Amino acid sequence: MAQFINRKQDIVQDAINGLVAASNGRLVRLDGYPFVRVVLRSDWDRRKVAIVSGGGSGHEPAHAGFVGKGMLTAAVCGDVFASPSVDAILAGIVAVTGPAGCLLIVKSYTGDRLNFGLAAARAREMGLRVSMVVVGDDFALPDISSPRGIAGTLFVHKIAGAVAEADGDLAEATQAAECASAQAISIGMALSSCTVPGARRDNRIADGDIELGLGIHGEPGAEQIPFLDARKAMADVLAKMEPRLGAGTYVALVNNLGGTTTLEMLILLDALRTSAIGSKITQVIGPAAMMTALDMHGFSISLYPLSTEDTPHLEAPTEAPGWMSMKTLGAPGVVALPDLAKAPTGPASWHAGNARMLKTCCRALIEAEEDLNYLDARTGDGDTGTTVAIAARALLERLQHLPLSDLTQLFRAISQELTQTMGGSSGILLAILFSAAAEACAEGLPVTEALRWGLHSLQDIGGAKPGDRTMIDAFAPALERLEDGLVAAAEAARSGAESTSFLTVAGAGRSSYVRSDQLRGNNDPGAEAVARLFEALSASEHSVF
Repeated sequence: MAQFINRKQDIVQDAINGLVAASNGRLVRLDGYPFVRVVLRSDWDRRKVAIVSGGGSGHEPAHAGFVGKGMLTAAVCGDVFASPSVDAILAGIVAVTGPAGCLLIVKSYTGDRLNFGLAAARAREMGLRVSMVVVGDDFALPDISSPRGIAGTLFVHKIAGAVAEADGDLAEATQAAECASAQAISIGMALSSCTVPGARRDNRIADGDIELGLGIHGEPGAEQIPFLDARKAMADVLAKMEPRLGAGTYVALVNNLGGTTTLEMLILLDALRTSAIGSKITQVIGPAAMMTALDMHGFSISLYPLSTEDTPHLEAPTEAPGWMSMKTLGAPGVVALPDLAKAPTGPASWHAGNARMLKTCCRALIEAEEDLNYLDARTGDGDTGTTVAIAARALLERLQHLPLSDLTQLFRAISQELTQTMGGSSGILLAILFSAAAEACAEGLPVTEALRWGLHSLQDIGGAKPGDRTMIDAFAPALERLEDGLVAAAEAARSGAESTSFLTVAGAGRSSYVRSDQLRGNNDPGAEAVARLFEALSASEHSVF
């Protein structure tokens, strides 16, 4: 798998250089590449307690992204998913530790515990005051003797960092970190594992499943369970957490494991808000990538009880670039929809033939959803089928409220429905077509002529013409043959749609940005939708035409 890296052995150093270079001078690094990779504050006052953490790389922005005033003093970075060496950790300790001493915050992995532990012992031999807190917030594996440290570690970083910034001594910072470590709980879930640079991706998670309780190094989780949707995934995570919750309220750290889109993370946050324990979660940090597992397509939830002691520490300002401030989590604010100026469409009325015609059109577009999406994925963004199907379903739901017995009012109502329910350029173009057709009907033109007038208006405003590889390539010939009957119109629409597969240059629409080799051999999805519509009408016994 191709990745934006240079030499594999330089990825950690290159990433640190990028982070430090963009820190506005607030961060520096020790001169020790390639064996010593330590990021530290440039403004550090050695009279304060130093807060040092670190571990393997691949979890960015952790750990170096949490170095800054109010959080970590320094971070020691190892290779990807590998603990830094004892000498590198010792260099970091010595670089920042003054008379007030140093607190090491370590995630509970064997390599980290051993290397940080030995470095702490050597620092004490040098006369430095050093304490160490090991974090094990991941409770996904109930039978393990030493739980792993994952994203809940960030609560410990933030609380201990705030105590140190407020001139707390080493004992106070250590006690705060120990208390935070004991209270933070986390669990992760993912649809896929991660891709380690230079290695093949682990595809152990079966299609249709999701893995619950996996770690941040790609290691297997506690179990694989069927995946349904975001709401069910969140419910499965929270069902594991609920028995451990007390009576108070909590802050949730909603963490992207690296490969989950922002859109998905926001959906997961809403699923958390509306979950069975949503009322207990009054504050949120994120959603954001804070403790990642390279490009793992997943998320983790960390919960921490809010208290009069710790809440001020979590709210305290920090300059650490990777930290997201704590925010209140509540119901979405809603304001009244403004009145929109709309042309009157007349009262609802019934016409059995027109109702059957609309049902036929809508059902044809709904049935074509997957095929149209496939075509659009070859030449666009893969959503044409979904877009038209959404509008078709909305029209079906509104059928009883439409002025079916009056074509002028019906076309106007369809135009207004499309502007509300059908996104993208196709929706507005079709709305223009039906709006113009309504005006033509009002002037007394027969329905076929009215639709031609609508198509003419669509071309004038949209700028497309036959041969530009759009829906017009099927719509125009279909309307030209409509007076010869629906079968002839359907044949013309099909011929027009098929002709678009030979057009390797699009004159309008998103396909105009696509290479000719991607267009060749694929029908334009808009033209295909028009052909499907006329074919469905030609097979129906009822029509207004």
